[in-house]
Amino acid sequence: MTKFTKLALAALLGLAVFSTTASADVKKGQKLYMKKMKAVCGFTGAKFAAKHTQDEWEAIKGAGKFAEEAAKICPGLKLKPKYINDIYDFSYEYASDSGNVPSC
Repeated sequence: MTKFTKLALAALLGLAVFSTTASADVKKGQKLYMKKMKAVCGFTGAKFAAKHTQDEWEAIKGAGKFAEEAAKICPGLKLKPKYINDIYDFSYEYASDSGNVPSC
């Protein structure tokens, strides 16, 4: 019974570690903006994120319209679905009412 308990605890710990690495990340979103979006948008990430407040970004993401809103802000942008969560986190972190300023 103790071997089974140790194995179950190890599996639970491993699952917890893997689940945190799969989550979205502000820094990754900033890198993605610099690499994939800055040339299309023609302005810095600070200006992009400051287009809305944190509440507005949250409502846009909640409605499933983040990619459409990003395309409105940056005409011609085609945002891949796998980038949305990271770029959303970046936009939310550096929104106009956040007081934070990115370095891009």
